Amino acid sequence: MAGEITMPKLSDSMADAVITRWLKSPGDAFSRGEALIEVETDKATVVYEAERDGTLGSILVPEGSSASIGEPIATLANGDGAAPVAAPASAAEDGDRPNATPVARRTAVELGVSLHGLVGTGAGGRITREDVESAAEAGTTAPAAAPKPESGSKGDVQTIELTATQTTIARRMVESATTIPTFTVSADVDVSLITALRREARREEREDVPSINDFIVKAAALTLRELPRFNASYVDGKVEVYSRVNVGVAVATDDALLVPVVLDADRKTLAEIAADTRRLADAARNRTLSPDDLHDGTFTVSNLGMFGVASFSAIIDPPQVAILAVGGARRAPVEDPNGGIDFRDLMNVTLTCDHRVVYGADGAKFLSRLRELLERPLTLTL
Repeated sequence: MAGEITMPKLSDSMADAVITRWLKSPGDAFSRGEALIEVETDKATVVYEAERDGTLGSILVPEGSSASIGEPIATLANGDGAAPVAAPASAAEDGDRPNATPVARRTAVELGVSLHGLVGTGAGGRITREDVESAAEAGTTAPAAAPKPESGSKGDVQTIELTATQTTIARRMVESATTIPTFTVSADVDVSLITALRREARREEREDVPSINDFIVKAAALTLRELPRFNASYVDGKVEVYSRVNVGVAVATDDALLVPVVLDADRKTLAEIAADTRRLADAARNRTLSPDDLHDGTFTVSNLGMFGVASFSAIIDPPQVAILAVGGARRAPVEDPNGGIDFRDLMNVTLTCDHRVVYGADGAKFLSRLRELLERPLTLTL
């Protein structure tokens, strides 16, 4: 009897996902570990690999369509390749709207290609990204659009559909803002010694110089180990405290905010954390993160200092208990012990906390310990 392939859970917060591309066709055999589909989840576009050997039967969820976790997306044949094939879909859907994947639609806008009249090579005749790129190379661009009448005093209206990632981010941020009672605490941290260490390392032309954010991730991880109530989740009226310290690092991409995770950050050296964050940031921007890169975060660091932001407060990523928002370092006059004025590198950090789990004094202790570690950075390099 033919089995089924169901939509896997590819991230902690995933409820559903969009299949952007089938990498096998009905009747194709595959082995365990072989790539089957590209899936756009709430966090990234990832490749799902087969968990066992088999032969693809009918495709139940075509490219561009979404499915919930556990929902059947295809059938498995009995191995002889003679499986029923899903009936091809029409080349158009919703009336005159071309049958194209979301990626193909975005690519068409970027390249100025009209989807009308293109013959899709995807499952069910669906237009894929490759079809659009081929059309662009052949010079099949979109005709100039006729000017639209103004829509009231706001002018023309452009409606932009959210990607699966953006939709899930929106849902989770509403959940966070409406269900978690929060408070924030802020402090300035003197990072002059960190900037001096990094400046000296760059003079030596080292390529693996840790960023200021790497120091912050390390310091936050050690603070979480000492104050484990922040390394926790609020679940069904109870607090779950975790033994592993896994720090998520927010990475801004062109169309989303992704949070890959540095596992066991409290046990890693600063150099190991720097290597992890570089790899994760590159993979996030290229949308090549694996599901394992996005799982099991217990705390998050969000840094906007590189954009010239002085300070901000961030929204907690549920079910985590807290998130640290980091601003940029700035030169500021500070009174020295002798009553004179010295210019130091100050950086603002703001901790947003779930008031059901921790309280104001707890937040103050967290920032106090974090500041102590960052202002004595040599301990973080050992």
